[in-house]
Formats: sequence, C-alpha cells, structure tokens
Amino acid sequence: MADTRDAIRRAAWDLFVAQGYATTTTGQIAARANVAAGTVFVHASDKADLLFLVMHERLSAAVEAGFSTLPKAPEATLLERLLHVFRPLFAMYGEHPEVASAFVRGIPGARGPNALRTETLTFGFLHRLALVIGESQATGEVARDLDAVLCAQNVFGLYFMALMSWLSGHTTIETAFDPLLRNALALQIRGFRR
Repeated sequence: MADTRDAIRRAAWDLFVAQGYATTTTGQIAARANVAAGTVFVHASDKADLLFLVMHERLSAAVEAGFSTLPKAPEATLLERLLHVFRPLFAMYGEHPEVASAFVRGIPGARGPNALRTETLTFGFLHRLALVIGESQATGEVARDLDAVLCAQNVFGLYFMALMSWLSGHTTIETAFDPLLRNALALQIRGFRR
C-alpha cells in the first residue's frame, strides 16, 4: 500500500511539474503510476487532494530543514530565527512556482484526507513557531505577558501575505522574502516588545 501511494505521489509530482497542475488528469497520473484509475482515489479524494499528497512531503521536509538547524536564542535574534525557519519554505515554493500557486490557492476550503494531513502539519508548524517565540520571551526579547500562540498566528499571517504577494505576481520570491517578509516581521517584533 505504501509503495502504491509513493508511486502515485511521484507520478502526480512529475506530471504537475512537467505539464502543469491544471492540464494533468487523474487518468494520466494513474497511467504514470501504473495503477488502475480507481486506485488513485484510494489515496486521494480528488485531483486537488493529490496536490496536497504531493506537497505534504515537500512542506514537511522544508519545515524540518528550518527547525533542525535553527540557531539558538539569544545568540540569534527572533527576527533572524524566524527568517531562518521561513527561508526553506520560500526556497521550496520557488522551485516550481506554478505548482506552488495551485497548492496555495487550493488551501482555503480543502477537505480531502491529504489536505487534512497538511492542515495538521500547519498547526504543528504554528506550535513550533510559538515555542520559538516563547524562547524569546524567556530572554526578554518578547514581552512575557503575550500569548505566544497568538504571536505565532500573527507571524504566520505575515509569512502567508508575503508568499501571496509573490504568487499573485506583485513581487519576486526574493523580494517577497527580503525585504517584504523581513520588514513585516521586524515591525511585528517591535510590537511584541510593548
């Protein structure tokens, strides 16, 4: 079962990258994975959910890359640490912008099993951001009376807006990351100090 899921995920990714998400069909994915068309729907509820199947693994790897090498506080500022966490995500999205755009646009309202797994990953990411902010509370860089989870939600919102500015064509991915995200986070962190 895991081998079949991996074959479907690889086939979907290869086709999404090669010919675009919009033009790829589930039949093409099934043929590329060498499985029956119905087998695809054992692992994803629809084509949109196949995109979440593909992106979950990539998102998870990018999140781990950021957190596993995270510099310690107080040697690194909260701004430096947050940018360190977000950098691999921007790099991952920048590899294949068309696929990234289809994925991000599909997030609102997505309900398939793979979308729900990705949602769980996102909530875990928010929790980890809250822990980073909590460490900055312990060093005095962030006011101790602030709710770290709410602070993490604000930070995530700024990240998402910077990402959307790039995906909607208003800026390059490099500019969306720095200075757009950098400056937005710096302003938010000023507010965290009270």
